[in-house]
Amino acid sequence: MSTIIMSACWDLQGMTPAQKAVLVSLADQANDSGVCWPGIKTIERRTCLSERAVQEALRWLQTTGAVYRDYQPNKTTVYTVTPQNFDPAKAPSKRERNRGADGAPPADSAPPANGAPGAGSAPPPAGGAPLDPQEAHPTPAAGAPKSKGNRKGTIKEPFPPASQPGQQGVDSEKQAKEEAFRELCRETWNAYSAAYALRYKTEPVRNAKVNTAIAQFVKRIGKEAPAVAQWFVASAAEAFILKRFHDVGDLLASCEAYRTQWAVGATPQAQPGNLNKQEALEQRNRRVGEAWASQGGEHAAA
Repeated sequence: MSTIIMSACWDLQGMTPAQKAVLVSLADQANDSGVCWPGIKTIERRTCLSERAVQEALRWLQTTGAVYRDYQPNKTTVYTVTPQNFDPAKAPSKRERNRGADGAPPADSAPPANGAPGAGSAPPPAGGAPLDPQEAHPTPAAGAPKSKGNRKGTIKEPFPPASQPGQQGVDSEKQAKEEAFRELCRETWNAYSAAYALRYKTEPVRNAKVNTAIAQFVKRIGKEAPAVAQWFVASAAEAFILKRFHDVGDLLASCEAYRTQWAVGATPQAQPGNLNKQEALEQRNRRVGEAWASQGGEHAAA
């Protein structure tokens, strides 16, 4: 599961619960590049939807750019989840789905007046002669649209033309930026995790909340994020930071300040307001002892 892809899909709006369920199911099985290849039956089982509902949701997600499907003969269909390409404005209206792209019935579909034969029909044969087989079952004219009678939504029904990720409105530069951002998030997590393991002799917890915090941290700090994250675990020494074992949330909360401290090579020192009672008492005793020693008091330390 790619938590980066999953978190991006959760924020998408403008779709039905069934469409969101199918999208999240695909994101849950996708890698960091958004690629997965579950079967239709698997999606049905995971979403509790019928085959028709799954197919309609996939068709809608593909039309809006959230999912790209790569059809390969005699092979499993490969899906690429692309939440950055999602555009609900591309979704077809209900009328277009029911009546076709132009939304209008055929021009010659009106019934002839007074029961007369249509303008394009041949006159009936004289004397009750049997009809020619070609007249009884006329062949559709070349190029005539075929009926879309398959309303079951099976895999054989034609789908809207697919667009490769990076095409039709999303240029290659944006794709490159998205991939660079994901790579920087991975580098930042690796730097934080390595420093954490070195300091605490255990691996830090990683979940959706942590991944979201890392992504936000990278957005705010940029390319310096890995170095700042490593410095935070190795050098940040405030009492509340130590008490919370250098939590990622604390790094995110003051990331700009930590970036400045990293840049100038500063080492945070524990402030008096953050000391516990024992530390405060020890500092007080030292100050009292130094004062007595400076005055030559009888209780001065040797």
